[in-house]
Amino acid sequence: MFSGLFTAQGIVTLLLGVAAFALEVFALVDAVRHRPDAFVAAGKRTKQFWSIILGVATLLGFVSIGSNLTFSIGLIAVVAAAIYMADVRPALRQVSGGGRGGQHMGPYGPW
Repeated sequence: MFSGLFTAQGIVTLLLGVAAFALEVFALVDAVRHRPDAFVAAGKRTKQFWSIILGVATLLGFVSIGSNLTFSIGLIAVVAAAIYMADVRPALRQVSGGGRGGQHMGPYGPW
């Protein structure tokens, strides 16, 4: 069962699977923490849509960690998380006030 786990390819596959799973979990947590109206204001799909997509992606990513047989399933999950991170998250941050350009914010305002 673990014969290929300790080969160089097995280790690389495992590390890539864990990194992809971390990306999927981060994207899911980020989507859940935003307000539902921010998605609409950013011109993106609803919070429910992205939560379901990223939840399924996270589940598929977990299943495909370290497995060569489910590589295409893991790839689909990574693509879903990458689309969220590259397109939806920046739009949500801009609408929610998270993308302030070069302005630094402290606990009492800008500095």
